[in-house]
Amino acid sequence: MKPAAPPGGFRGPVKRSITIAGHATSISLEPGFWTALEDAAARRSLPLSALVAAIDGLRIEGDDPPNLASAIRSWLLGEVGNVRPVQP
Repeated sequence: MKPAAPPGGFRGPVKRSITIAGHATSISLEPGFWTALEDAAARRSLPLSALVAAIDGLRIEGDDPPNLASAIRSWLLGEVGNVRPVQP
C-alpha cells in the first residue's frame, strides 16, 4: 500500500514561544503536532503552556533527555498509541 500525504500536505515546522516556569522558550513543531498538542491540552482543561511544562518535567527526569520538541513529539505519539516501546 502506497503512503499518502497527510491532510493539508507536508509542512515545515512553525516556531512558537511558550513560557515555562517563568521563562520564555521557543519550540519548533510541525503544524499537525501543534494541533495535536493543543487538543491534548484542551482535553485536560489545561493551558498549552501548562501541558508543555508537564512534558518538560517528564523529559528532564531522564538520564539523557532529548530536546523539548523531540520530547513533545514522542509524548504525542505515545498519547495516540502509535508507538511501540523502545528496546534498549
